Amino acid sequence: MILFQLRCGREHHFEAWFKDGATFDSQAAGAAIVCPQCGDTRVEKAIMAPRLNSARGEALDAQGALTAMRQAMVKLRRSVEDSCDYVGEAFADEARAIHYGDVAPRPIYGEASADDLRSLEEEGVAVQTIPWVAVDN
Repeated sequence: MILFQLRCGREHHFEAWFKDGATFDSQAAGAAIVCPQCGDTRVEKAIMAPRLNSARGEALDAQGALTAMRQAMVKLRRSVEDSCDYVGEAFADEARAIHYGDVAPRPIYGEASADDLRSLEEEGVAVQTIPWVAVDN
């Protein structure tokens, strides 16, 4: 099922559920959708904010989705900080040393330039960039 925000020819807005997008298209073409305010059958989809579902199945509006995403990114950052060694700007050199067996393997994080990341990738060094958000205390 899908929920669409609709608009009639007289600019009245309302919502309606459909089995899928094709069902809406078929019913709209056959004038089977009626505006509940004025009875107009000239109905089209209106612009609407996306509704996303959280992991718990709750509907989220766009702002709620952004908040949930930010919370997940903060959780990721804290996990990295808790379980990895910070090596700062020495990240590329340290990642290479681990890759080539010059130092004992361990999880690390730090900063690297785009050129350094490209070079590491070309050498086959497995690295991953992640969004790094500020953590509010």
